[in-house]
Amino acid sequence: MEISQEHKHQIDKIMNGMDCQKDFECHKSSFENIGKTWLITGDHLVECPEGNKQKCSYALPFGHMLLCKCPLRNYVAQNLKG
Repeated sequence: MEISQEHKHQIDKIMNGMDCQKDFECHKSSFENIGKTWLITGDHLVECPEGNKQKCSYALPFGHMLLCKCPLRNYVAQNLKG
């Protein structure tokens, strides 16, 4: 995925301001596995990736799925994934 300098700067800023229990594996995979996204009332909701068995402090149980509150994955979903 092509990422502009502006987006790279914002991604670095987000990463520097957070603690990732998964060692930023989404960033290392070039954001290929950020999960499904939905646009609901003007906001994107990001689903945690399939098979995400490892506990994550950004996971939010919602019915039979987990939503992701990770600032980095949400930034990518809202700004880089269409």
